[in-house]
Amino acid sequence: MLTVLLPENDRSPALRDLLVPLLPPGSDIRDPDDGLEDLAGRRLLFAVALDEGGCNMAYYRMLSRLRRSTDLLSDSIGACIVTGVGEFYTKDVARDMVFAANQAGCGFLGRPLVEATGSLRNFRTQAQIGGTDEVTAFHAAVAELLSRLNGWEKPAPIRHVLALHASQRATSNTLALWELVKAGLPSDLGVQEICLRNGTMADCNGCSYTACLHFGEQGGCFYGGPMVDEVYPAVRKCDALVMLCANYNDALAANLTACVNRLTALFRQTRMYDKRIFGLIVSGYSGGDLLARQLISALNMNKSFYLPPRFSLLETANERGSLVKLPGIEAQAAAFARHIAES
Repeated sequence: MLTVLLPENDRSPALRDLLVPLLPPGSDIRDPDDGLEDLAGRRLLFAVALDEGGCNMAYYRMLSRLRRSTDLLSDSIGACIVTGVGEFYTKDVARDMVFAANQAGCGFLGRPLVEATGSLRNFRTQAQIGGTDEVTAFHAAVAELLSRLNGWEKPAPIRHVLALHASQRATSNTLALWELVKAGLPSDLGVQEICLRNGTMADCNGCSYTACLHFGEQGGCFYGGPMVDEVYPAVRKCDALVMLCANYNDALAANLTACVNRLTALFRQTRMYDKRIFGLIVSGYSGGDLLARQLISALNMNKSFYLPPRFSLLETANERGSLVKLPGIEAQAAAFARHIAES
């Protein structure tokens, strides 16, 4: 049984009509304006229809409520559908919504988003692959998402953790935070770290779908190198990927971005539904939530990693060595380590 949160506007009836025949028996559809109580432990589908301006006022009221809570959606699992009239804002709305719901305690299955722009041009590739039209491809994607949400099971317990970073250990507040978290992980967890600072991390070549699929089926990538020799095997082995992210101009470091891009070849032949994604994010000033949204979009929405509730730990520290001096940081790191182990 699913609970659908459908913020009402003049575009929501069409989305409701699409969903009703596809929902499992016993599912219910709620307008969030009627209340967000008793949602803990549920299977939630966030369904948002945007108007011509890319907005939905009832959605923004729901978003405000989610942002003010840390436990409103505890132990729930979610997915989302966003439809638009124009070509913009569907993914932007989805990223904000997933981040806010995740902070409020909701996990999200891998690839939790079906978005439909007004023209449905974003379904052209899926339609070509499936030998059908964009409308049919969109409806099939919705049905597939609902099936996965209804049948979702929590992945097996974590046995091996992989941490990826592109920082310099002697000066990095981000790695200082990771050391505190790592110290709190259970001793029976395997932990592997890979540094991507060695200058050999070429970004994605932009191969065609068929070429990328071919390289992926061979267990490789166009460029080869450390991604194929080290990162791919480590990602295959891990149960949890921890991204150690310093905030560079409100974005992931270039080498981390290149790494994410080149995971596409691995994704072509290996879905990550049973692997968790976590983020440790340190900003010199502000904007850590922007990087958290990047991780959600890239690794949860695109590369199919499972997003556990409250997946990220965000801190602010500018001067070298200042993070370890933050009040309560050791307790926060220890709590996040327990959270990783128990997720």
